[in-house]
Amino acid sequence: MTKARQKKSSPTPYLRVAQSGVHGLGAFATRDLPAFSFLGLYEGRRYSPAEIAARDWNDQLTYLFTLSNGETIDGAKGGNGTRHLNHSCEPNCEAVEEYDEAGRLLLKFQTLVAVEAGDELFIDYCLTADDGSPASAYPCHCGVSHCRGSMLAPVEAETEVEAAVCASTDEDGLRA
Repeated sequence: MTKARQKKSSPTPYLRVAQSGVHGLGAFATRDLPAFSFLGLYEGRRYSPAEIAARDWNDQLTYLFTLSNGETIDGAKGGNGTRHLNHSCEPNCEAVEEYDEAGRLLLKFQTLVAVEAGDELFIDYCLTADDGSPASAYPCHCGVSHCRGSMLAPVEAETEVEAAVCASTDEDGLRA
C-alpha cells in the first residue's frame, strides 16, 4: 500500500505564526517590510462551487477563500502560514488575485503599508451574510479606534482605505 504524497506548501519567509492578541493564531512579520511586499500565496485544497456547496462545514475550523472564478481554497488542507492572517477593520495587508503562467488563478498576500518586524499582519475579511445573519453573528475583536464591531463588509465605505480594501470583495464576501 502506498501513501498518497501530500503537496508541500510553499514557504512564507516573511511571516511567522504565533499566538495573536486578537484571535487564536496570527501571522507576524519576521522583518521590516515596505508597502506592497509579497508575503506568500494562499494555498490549500481547491473546491469547485458544487463541491463547496456539498460539504458539511459544521464544527470545523475553516480557512476558506473564494476566488472570482468560483473556486474556493481551504487553507486548512495543505495551506501555509498565510491562512493565519486575522481580520482587522484597519488592515495592513491585502489579498490580490493573479494568474500564473499556466493560467491558474492564484491568491497572493501583500502588505498595504510598511510594517515592522513583529507586527501582526491583518486583512479586512469584508464578509457578507448570505443567510441574513446579523452583524453580531460575525463579531470583530480587532480593537482599532474605528472598529466596525463586525467582520462583515461595511454597508458604505467610510474611508478611501475601506473602499479600496473591499472593492474586490466577491459575492461571498471574500476578498478576490
